[in-house]
Amino acid sequence: MDTLTDLREDFGTLYYPKSALIFYQTQRSNPDCYVESFDMDKNGCLINAHPLTIREASQLAKSLKIESDNQKPFLKSNGIIGSHILQVDPQYDGTVIWYTKTQLRNLFFIEKLGIPGGKALMPPMLWIANRHRISVYALKTSGRPTEKTPLYHAPFFNVNSDGAVCMGTVEVRIKKTVSLEEFTTTWENYFFNSYFSHLMASHNPIKGNLVSLWKKLIKTAQAFPTESLTKTNRTFKNILR
Repeated sequence: MDTLTDLREDFGTLYYPKSALIFYQTQRSNPDCYVESFDMDKNGCLINAHPLTIREASQLAKSLKIESDNQKPFLKSNGIIGSHILQVDPQYDGTVIWYTKTQLRNLFFIEKLGIPGGKALMPPMLWIANRHRISVYALKTSGRPTEKTPLYHAPFFNVNSDGAVCMGTVEVRIKKTVSLEEFTTTWENYFFNSYFSHLMASHNPIKGNLVSLWKKLIKTAQAFPTESLTKTNRTFKNILR
């Protein structure tokens, strides 16, 4: 005669059915939904039908939330948010607006332009980016922008007249767990470490010749001549989201 062996102790933690949800939906072009909750008796039968309560909905949302130990909230600051950050929206692909003061950066150009790569002083800049796209503008001063601050065309190749940057073959990869500080630093590095190659739709962003300007600035390390910047028809208020 065969003997039965109780293996339940080898199964680890056992989970027993406690409740069930049934979703109802009307048959209309814009259907309404209704959720009914059922308790379950020891035999697994549905009992005590009732509309899903707020408390039950909260418990359901908590149980469905899956978050790894290593996952960090998108665009969360690592500390006190820097004064250069102007606006943060972490929803969807996120949007951050920030500005940079005059800074010394290394620039790269394709050989055809005839501009030797090297370090030069940048004008103050305004940056707007999400996980996939970035736009840049120039500012006349390094002070924190106000709503009335006028925006100038960024004096670079690969930038459209509306400020949008063509990243070319640069593979933009920004994770959904990146911190606010990593986000802005990564975008600045993407921008300055890519090769500047051409004017977008013949848009000349400065008063004068852009090739000659960058040749001179890289050779002399002089401050960027903000008088060469050309105004857009926008102020900072126009790009706030």
